Amino acid sequence: MSIQELKRCVEVRDGSVSVKDKAAARDMMDSLVYTAVFEADEEKKKGMLILIKEIAKACGAVPASIQGLYEEMGRNYPGFTVPAMNIRGLTYDTMKAVFRKALAMKVGAMIFEIARSEIGYTKQRPLEYATLSLAAAVSEGYEGPVFIQGDHFQLVRKNYLSGPELETNYVKGLIAEAIEAEFYNIDIDSSTLVDLDKPTIKEQQRPNFEKTADLAEHVRCLQPAGVDVSIGGEIGEIGSKNSNPDELKAYLDGFRETFKGAKGLSKLSVQTGTSHGGVVMPDGTLAKVKIDFDTLRVLSDMARREYGLSGCVQHGASTLPDDAFHMFPETGTSEVHLATGFQNIVYDSKHLPPSFREEIYTFIRTEYAKEKKEGQTEEQFLYSTRKKGFGPLKKKWWDLPSGIKGPIMKELEDKFGLLFDQLKVGNTVAIVQRTVKPVVIKKEIDSGLLGQLGLLG
Repeated sequence: MSIQELKRCVEVRDGSVSVKDKAAARDMMDSLVYTAVFEADEEKKKGMLILIKEIAKACGAVPASIQGLYEEMGRNYPGFTVPAMNIRGLTYDTMKAVFRKALAMKVGAMIFEIARSEIGYTKQRPLEYATLSLAAAVSEGYEGPVFIQGDHFQLVRKNYLSGPELETNYVKGLIAEAIEAEFYNIDIDSSTLVDLDKPTIKEQQRPNFEKTADLAEHVRCLQPAGVDVSIGGEIGEIGSKNSNPDELKAYLDGFRETFKGAKGLSKLSVQTGTSHGGVVMPDGTLAKVKIDFDTLRVLSDMARREYGLSGCVQHGASTLPDDAFHMFPETGTSEVHLATGFQNIVYDSKHLPPSFREEIYTFIRTEYAKEKKEGQTEEQFLYSTRKKGFGPLKKKWWDLPSGIKGPIMKELEDKFGLLFDQLKVGNTVAIVQRTVKPVVIKKEIDSGLLGQLGLLG
């Protein structure tokens, strides 16, 4: 991508970006994104990412809150479950694969998300992740709202117990960074603070709903004019005991009593028997996951009927067998979070050269040796830790030849198609257009960068 090519299709006047040639902008996205992501100067990188994001918005890919759709779901469940996809590695290519399949199946109801922990080990700050989401949309010719979500913006229990204010302020800072990057969907997870030693369920949930209310008020103070950020809460830490109606009621009633704001939560994450990443056996295979779909049905119905929420959210589901996903819309689940299954397709693909896989594994064995738990087999250790092979070696992944990445992306695209079909989100563009009205929020682009690129008008 040359500066002259950029100048031919993009114009900046009074700080606002306009695109003179959408097709040319689309063709430039791959090189623009690569240049920005691997720019060594952090300020220049930030400026480039914001510029790309503004170009994307001018092309019709607009960051949006899913609040309007979820309010509609709270009134009348439409029979589909929204997939929320955590993309940890080969992020831009994978997002492009998502959009290709979404365009083919007319999918509008889908979310790209990244968790607090993933931001660290994948080395993708919110601005980068949001920019890749929008750039991938433009590259594939997708126009409309793009839902970008902060997943598991979590208070870490041990950190909170040793310094409540410090941990709270860290999460508040992360929320501020995410909203500035145009994440207009935020999942607050203070379920880690539930105190089961208390005598009543409401007292057990109190630290959870009080902290959720505090952080939700923080979100409402930061959201831009015209945007109602979709906020999720959580009652059961994933991997612990299954949630029940009494916990849901105690949490949501407590939140209502505590929260000071016009709009509260749009959804609620619950625990129904899954664990993040699945449970890996000593030989490296995954144990079968058993989800309590009856709990999902009961809690989703209760959340909608009594509290007007979109329903309940299922975490840790991507390693389920393919024939289980149809159960989510059948049980009224409003959203399902999917991550490790995509990572597994990439690492286990026959198209990934064994020598490259071994290079990543050698890095993991060296850098994360201290994380190997007593009694873990080599296969269990690598499976549980290989998610950390994406961030530090990001450029090596991005630089894989198209002859390798292309077939892997085809495998992922097939998986996205299966999930979209099972979750019944095909042909959801119309309901999204009806319920979601994205607001274009103009972000200031560094004038020094614009001068270097010859774009100052």
